[in-house]
Amino acid sequence: QLQASGGGVVQAGESLRLSCTASERTDFHTMGWIRQAPGKGREFVAAISWAGTKTNYATSVKGRFTISRENAKNTVYLLMNSLKPDDTAVYYCAAQKGLFIATKEADFSSWGQGTLVTVSS
Repeated sequence: QLQASGGGVVQAGESLRLSCTASERTDFHTMGWIRQAPGKGREFVAAISWAGTKTNYATSVKGRFTISRENAKNTVYLLMNSLKPDDTAVYYCAAQKGLFIATKEADFSSWGQGTLVTVSS
């Protein structure tokens, strides 16, 4: 089970850090974040390899968001800087067992409940 937290309401330009803690070990899992904006489909945001040595980002967030993980805590983070109104969405934590790094939403088979991020202009 994946439990995400950290969402909230912020103004454009501000920062938020999302956290996601798994109820089981995620050492050998690629972890990531997917988001869904109101009225839109789901969008891949970021992923990190099992050892934390490789990361992938959507073009829309590259340079602003940073994904990281602490395997000892079974936790993955998403630090979101310079937030924009277009970043408003429900953010979902996702996981997939394997030694690869996810590059798209379809790479994940386990999902947590979402946490809502609202960015006002």
